Amino acid sequence: MNTATTFQPVAGRTSPPAWRIIAAASIGNALEWFDLVVYGFFAVTIARLFFPSDNESMSLLLTLGTFGVSFFMRPLGAVVLGVYADRVGRRATLTLSIMLMMLGTLLIAIMPTYATIGIWAPIGIVAARMIQGFSAGGEFGSATAFLAEHTPNRRGFFASWQVASQGLTTLLAAGFGAGLNEWLTPDQMESWGWRIPFFFGLLIGPVAYYIRTRIDETPEFLATERTETPLGDTFTTNRLRLVLAIGTVVLGTVATYLVLYMPTFAVKQLGIPPAAAFAATLVTGVVQFICAPMVGHWSDRHGRTGVMVTAALLFLVLIYPLFLLLAASPTFGTMIVVQIIIGILLSGYFGALPALLTDLFPTQSRTTGMSLSYNIAVTIFGGFAPFIIVWLIAASGNKLAPSFYLIFAALISLASLFAVRKRLGLR
Repeated sequence: MNTATTFQPVAGRTSPPAWRIIAAASIGNALEWFDLVVYGFFAVTIARLFFPSDNESMSLLLTLGTFGVSFFMRPLGAVVLGVYADRVGRRATLTLSIMLMMLGTLLIAIMPTYATIGIWAPIGIVAARMIQGFSAGGEFGSATAFLAEHTPNRRGFFASWQVASQGLTTLLAAGFGAGLNEWLTPDQMESWGWRIPFFFGLLIGPVAYYIRTRIDETPEFLATERTETPLGDTFTTNRLRLVLAIGTVVLGTVATYLVLYMPTFAVKQLGIPPAAAFAATLVTGVVQFICAPMVGHWSDRHGRTGVMVTAALLFLVLIYPLFLLLAASPTFGTMIVVQIIIGILLSGYFGALPALLTDLFPTQSRTTGMSLSYNIAVTIFGGFAPFIIVWLIAASGNKLAPSFYLIFAALISLASLFAVRKRLGLR
């Protein structure tokens, strides 16, 4: 039985234009993820500047570990901001989260390096990443609820812009990576070039803040009786839904952070030039931005789980051969082909996921439930994915090790999807 509350429109209210709803959530969401993703894309440079070590692999592991440490803040952000969104509103939470993300980004952009201030440099980077992690913890649930609740009859399409905006993030971040590595010398990159994307993120922030403060609260939220215990409800009434939601997110988050790690993998393991590695990853962002809304629209007509199961099965079957192909032919052309296929599969799975999560939880505790399920999965399986991949490669000596982790994630999510269909009757 679905516990989601039936939506009744508020009398006298008119819906805002679709583009304004999408822009309000997507532009800010793209900024949130851009600031997170760009850190991973420039991990090699940041490793040398803030986590110097005689062992280059150890330096990179420390940087990627810091990338993962920020994810410990995400469940806390999910609880605090998710409960705030269910009590006060989605729009207020989106505005607060963008301000917090801008603060964390500013700290990274202006942080002196280890050579200048010593141990305070990595401490400052960790603090900034934790602020970003807290902010991102409430962003997914709030933005998804905001998109889905404005148009309940087209939840798949509108909620998929959450994923499309992350594709835009990959496009922007990879574009900066390719351009800066092509136009700047290694010395210029280490001196000041790596800071440019973070300052760019700060420029977008005020635009996102302006749009978010000028959009109405969702009619579905306004029409629903509030609960004083959204967190308690999530862990009692909706406990099974929470567990299954976590399982469905696993593949989406591991695949997303695999894409994030691909430029580092291509440079370190395959010897592909940085500019080419970033350019190939840029293609994944384009594919995700275009395909995710198409998948969302399809899910409105034909159901969420069918397309997600298909994508998960294809991941399970194809990911090892794709890495085998990449290792056998480590060229720019091969990497583009691999990235396009990964982008299509990621869009097929992730494009329908936000709407499925929306369907899983009732309006009164929806943001809390979605934020928790998403961020618990991301923290455990996604945030440390680059770290785990590097460790797997080092421990096994096998360049194909990243595919093993994705296969593991696909199995977890497939089991969860089948349980969602059998136990909850959701399609």
